[in-house]
Amino acid sequence: MPSAMKRMKRRLRHGAKRVGDAIVGALAVWLIKGLRLFPPDALADFTGWTMRTIGPLLPENKLGRANLTAAFPEKSAAEIDAILRGAWDSLGRMGAEFAHLDRLWDYDPNQPNRRGRIEFTQADIDHFLQLANDCKPALIFAAHLANWELPAICAATYQLDSAALYRRPNIAAIDRWLRETRAASMGELIATGLDAPVKIADTLKRGAHVGMLVDQYYVRGVEVTFFGRRTRANPLLARLAQHFDCPIHGARIIRLPDHRFRAELTDAIAPVRGADGKIDIAGTMQVITNVVEGWVREHPEQWLWLHRRWRDP
Repeated sequence: MPSAMKRMKRRLRHGAKRVGDAIVGALAVWLIKGLRLFPPDALADFTGWTMRTIGPLLPENKLGRANLTAAFPEKSAAEIDAILRGAWDSLGRMGAEFAHLDRLWDYDPNQPNRRGRIEFTQADIDHFLQLANDCKPALIFAAHLANWELPAICAATYQLDSAALYRRPNIAAIDRWLRETRAASMGELIATGLDAPVKIADTLKRGAHVGMLVDQYYVRGVEVTFFGRRTRANPLLARLAQHFDCPIHGARIIRLPDHRFRAELTDAIAPVRGADGKIDIAGTMQVITNVVEGWVREHPEQWLWLHRRWRDP
């Protein structure tokens, strides 16, 4: 009898959670659809101001300050505060831009001199064309800088055969909306999970390009150094490069004044190889981490300092 009661309580709790998640999901989707009714630039200004105002009152602000102080010991408290406010502003703008992702990319390759929302240098255009036309699979890494969703939109816009790895939300309704809306402007989406490496491998086998974020802490990852502090990085990208021996590129978006962005694509990143010529996983992830650190040092106010990138062993 007691075990039956426990099972009943578990079922009731599970049912209540499903109902709660469904309500939260419906409200979240309704909110995002409502945000699309507002002009994207005005909405981004408002959400940026909102997060600059309330962000310093949230618990994550303390974490961000500690991260920045450890990463930049030479900076004054006022400089740290300025970077932190910028990080909150960028995060707020990202939230508004997320609702308008399909409307942000306005670069026209047939009118490269037209001033639009997105700008490229000629070198980046050349890198992209080489990537698109070499008939080879490739791995693209990115970081939580500025609007980190835009590189995938760039690939889909110019019909580059590509897939993006993403973390599936816990609430099913939100995940369905994300897949329906993102797939239209981002191409194939692969959710993180046990079957993700197999799906990514299949994508690379057909000669496609796979993008993923690489700047978060990964419990079972390889040890790397980031801003002079030890942390762990997901080794998936380096393992895929080792297995497929395909090129690795970095992609980033830089937030510019007047609601504009600059998109950049690096040359191929040379992996670290051992004496046997085989790609070294930890060494390659350190090279990639070094690239990301360089990006963050250039525009520290645009990186997501508000998460636990460093953790005690």
